[in-house]
This record gives sequence, C-alpha cells and structure tokens, in this order.
Amino acid sequence: MNRQPVVALIGATAVGKTALSLSVAEKINAEIISVDSRQVYRYMDAGTDKVSASSRREIPHHLIDIADPDEKFTVSDFAEKASQAASRIYARKKIPLFVGGTPFYYNALFHASLNADLPSDSDVREKYEALANSQGAELLHMRLAEVDPDTAGRLHKNDVQRVTRALEIFELTGKAPSRIYSEGEKRDYGFDVLYIGLSRSREELFRRIEIRLEQEYSSDFPAEVEWLMKNGYDDRYNPLKGLGYKELIDCHRGKISLDGALEVSISRTKAFCRRQQTWFKKFTPAVWFDMSESSHEEEIISAIIKHIHKEDAS
Repeated sequence: MNRQPVVALIGATAVGKTALSLSVAEKINAEIISVDSRQVYRYMDAGTDKVSASSRREIPHHLIDIADPDEKFTVSDFAEKASQAASRIYARKKIPLFVGGTPFYYNALFHASLNADLPSDSDVREKYEALANSQGAELLHMRLAEVDPDTAGRLHKNDVQRVTRALEIFELTGKAPSRIYSEGEKRDYGFDVLYIGLSRSREELFRRIEIRLEQEYSSDFPAEVEWLMKNGYDDRYNPLKGLGYKELIDCHRGKISLDGALEVSISRTKAFCRRQQTWFKKFTPAVWFDMSESSHEEEIISAIIKHIHKEDAS
C-alpha cells in the first residue's frame, strides 16, 4: 500500500496547539482537521476552547460542529470522517493538518482500529452509570479490573465514561474489550503520520490551565451551559459529563458554588493534562518542540514540508 504522508500536531491541553496551527496552516496552504472529542459537538463552544468562526473562515476546519450533544458519535465515526476529509483536502491540492489532543482518536485513525462498531445498549450503560453514581467510580473500575485487567490498567479510575463503555462491551459480548481489540479485524486508512509534539513544563501548563479556565468562567461558559440545560442538553449525555460542563451543570442545580465549580474544573483538567502527557509520550514517530523556549514555527514548518514531500525527494 502506498501510504499518504500526513502530519498531526499533538500535545497536552493549553500547550498552544490552536494558535500555532493557524499560523502554520496559513503558511503551508493547509486545512485543519480537528482531533478533539468534544469539538465535534454543536453548541459546546466556550467550554471546548473552539476556534473562532472568523478563524475558520480564514483557515477551513473540519470535524467541528458535526453532531448534537445528544447524538452518538463513535471513534469509528471520527476515523471515517477524518479520512474522507483528508482525501478531499488532498484532491484540492492542499495539505491536511491534524490538530488536537484526543489520543484515542489518533489511535483509531493512524494505528488501526476495529472496522465495525461494537454493540451498545443504553439500559446496560445506564445501569453502570447508576452504579458509579451510587457507589463510586472506584468500585466501577474495580469491577472492570476483575473481567479485563488490561483495559482497567489503561483507564483512570475516574474515567467513568470509558470504564462504563468497557463494561457494557463485556456484558453484551462476553469478551474482554482488550481481547476484542487485539483479535478483531482492523481498518487501515493508509496514512503515514509524523507527529509534531508540543511540550511545556508541567508547572507552566498548569498556570495556563488556570488562566484559561478563569477566563472561560468569567465570560461565556456559564451562560453556555445554562442555554444547553434550557434546551434539554445536560449530563444525561456523555459530552456534558466532561471537563467544566459537569461542574457548571452542578452549579446551575445549586449543588456547588461557581467558585467551587471552577476549582473542581481546574483540578480535573490538570489531572487530564497529566494523562495526556503520558499518552502522547508513546506516540511515534514524533518530533518534539519545547514551546517554553520559543514558537519553533520555522522548524515545525520545515519538518512538515519534509515529511509531506519525502516521496518526491526520494
């Protein structure tokens, strides 16, 4: 198979991917494919740090605002749509630039994922969600460890959404998800990816997370969540169980103060940042740049051009 060379801009939340991607895309005639599991949803703008509409008019973006918060959007959906978007971008003689911080989306697209969607059942899923709510996320994680220690070891105990999904798969198929993924038929989309990794010290990332969330909470984010709830979108749906949204939903319900919601959001986002740093260290091949030192923009552009045109040079 002749593999299509592509580049992905990766890194933890608040590292500076969005700003750099806009500048780089303009200079290399690229369009951006968002690799963000929450930016696919409409109406979730302030809390997902979604790129502005004016920026999207300047640099076309793909896989943003393509589903409603109450819709099921799977990893397989992402991989298929991202592959199609890349093909269309290449057909217009432009470069697809993948940008985002969702590791399991990258794994599905670039490192082969199951070709078929696995079964789901809302009643089974709700049963495990209720168990987590009544007896705690740690108990749910322990139950997963009993039937699939490999998947449990990969997932954080507080990642209720994915722990629940793993247990749902096990109950519906009778097989451990790790076994299904290791033995199942895989879909290879034919990409040759180079990861451009952006890093900063953890202390700097944490400061940037605090500043960004304080700005979001003091601007449109609380009103956005209020609008979502008034229109029937709340934490019954997985996208709104995520960072920031769950805390503000609890705030609007009177369960926690706004300052308390902000504090919890900062804590959860820092924990997520730590997990991202661990996940992305495993991504290869990758070229890493310390954004604390400089923007490294010219070096990054050079690495992208070299990878995209490597077959022409050989």
